[in-house]
Formats: sequence, structure tokens, C-alpha cells
Amino acid sequence: MGNNNRLRPLGAVVALALGVSALAGSAAAATTAAVAPLPLAESSPVGWASQSGGTTGGTGGTTVTVTSASQLTDYASRSGSYVIKVNSTISLSSMTKVTSNKTIIGVGTAGRITGYGLNVNQANNVVIRNLTFTGSADDAINVQYSTHVWIDHNDLSNAYDGATDIKRASDYVTVSWNHYHDQNKNALLGHDDGNGSEDLGHLRVTYVHNWFDGTVQRNPRVRFGSPVHVLNNYYNGNSGYGVASTCDAGVLVEKNYFEKVEHPTVVQTGDSPEGDLRLVGNYLTGSGTAESRNASSVPNVPYSYSADSASTVKSVVTAGAGVGKI
Repeated sequence: MGNNNRLRPLGAVVALALGVSALAGSAAAATTAAVAPLPLAESSPVGWASQSGGTTGGTGGTTVTVTSASQLTDYASRSGSYVIKVNSTISLSSMTKVTSNKTIIGVGTAGRITGYGLNVNQANNVVIRNLTFTGSADDAINVQYSTHVWIDHNDLSNAYDGATDIKRASDYVTVSWNHYHDQNKNALLGHDDGNGSEDLGHLRVTYVHNWFDGTVQRNPRVRFGSPVHVLNNYYNGNSGYGVASTCDAGVLVEKNYFEKVEHPTVVQTGDSPEGDLRLVGNYLTGSGTAESRNASSVPNVPYSYSADSASTVKSVVTAGAGVGKI
């Protein structure tokens, strides 16, 4: 069954959870805005995180503002619903557990997490938005044994391991409007070739409107998940590869913009067996040939969406991805 979440083109004005509202295209907004309007930042996720009840995080719960590692660790690990606003640079000394029904969101551009990252483990209904993650000694964001997770409008770089790793039967996840840069192993989906018994039927993720800015590999690298939807992302200068489908995964790569990417998509990497991959309407410039395999075997996604034209994705994504845009 589809839902009513729609992707919007460049020219809509941000209207979102931090309390800022505007009318797209209104004359009043045009006279007061000093910069061009940004793409719409959704108030709820598009794609897999919208399914089976949706993803709302801590909405309706207690709102707190944190400025220290001890405060963040405390509130993120509590039971109950919390909206946790991060309003400083917080240096973590270990991966910090995030429990169910939490929204962790940066204030303006002030919310920064360094040292280590966030561990969404055995949780349901988590939202992570508008945060800068840099210099983690492990992952920036790790998701495992968790469902209904929305990772949106973050800036991610220089993690020792992965920027956003999603694994171990996690499901109903949307990764949107993130700016990934200065990162080798980037967005892993499914951690091991031998984990099919746990992962098959899960790992359903939508990657939409992300900026994969010179990230080397795993943008994403998929095992087992099907269908995984890679939609309206901008890839530039990825020296390893863009999207990889392995281990019988089914990946729909739709209306993305690939610029100077020698291997936009691959259907095998490392020692992993091949996966299936369907290409739909992508735009390539200065790039190699995109690989596909068993396209008819990749299922359609069950949700409603309206995609941007592939040729406009670069301008839409570079204007809207990252922090300070919601």
C-alpha cells in the first residue's frame, strides 16, 4: 500500500519541525528571503521508513536540549519518548546507545558529534537529523536489530569505519538528504555474506536525495535487502564505485545523477556473490557504464513517490543536503 509522502522539486520552501514555516512561491516570502528557496525538507520520511506505521521518533514526548556528552548519553538511553536537541559540539568517548522513540536533532548548525557515534541497537522508531558527525573512532551511525529509523539532513565525514552502517535484520529505514564526504567505507547495508538467515526479508532501505561527495565505496553496498531503493542521489568523483548489489540483493537505482564516477553501479564486489540491480532513468556524465543484472527480478517498492528528473538532481541535492537546511 502506498502513502502520501511526495518528493518535491527545487523551489519549494523549507517548512519543518524546528518551528519555521513559509509559503512556497508567495510574494511575501520572496521579498523577505535573502537567498533562493531550498527544496522542501519533509516533516516525515519518504520511502521505507514511512511504511508499516511510519517513523515519528520522539514526537509527542519530552523535549530537552543537551550540550554535553553525559546529557546526550543519559537522554538517548532513557525509556520513553524524547526529542533531544543538540546545541553544541559533543565529544563522545564510546558508541552511544539510542533507545526507542527518540529524535536526536541539531539546533541550526550547532549540533556536532565527534569522537564516536550513535548506536541504534534493538530500537524502534528513531529519528536522527541535522547533525554533523566527524572523526568517529568507529561508525558515525550504526543501526542493528532496529526498525523504523530515519537518518536525515546530516553531514558525515572521517569515520574510522562506516558513516551509516545498517545491518542485522534492521528494517524500514530511510536515509535522506545527507552530505557524505571525506569517507572511504561509507554506507554499508548488510554486514556479512553469511548472515542471510537473519537478513533475508529485511534490510529494506530507501536512500534518497543524498550527496555522495567523493566518497570512495559503499554508496551503498547492499547484501540481501530487497527491494532497496536508491533514488535521486547525487554522486560525484566516487573513485571506487557508486552502488553495489551483492548476495542476492534486489536494488532499484532510479533517477540518480552520476558525475565522474568510473563504476556507477556494480553487481559484485569483494568476495561477495552477485546481486540483482535494475536501472531506471539515471543521468551519467563523465562516468563509466552502469551495470545491471536480472532487472526483472527486482521488485517494485510498495510506497508512493514522485521523483525529480535525473538531470536536475545535482542542483536539488547540493542545495538541500546537509545541516542547516531544515
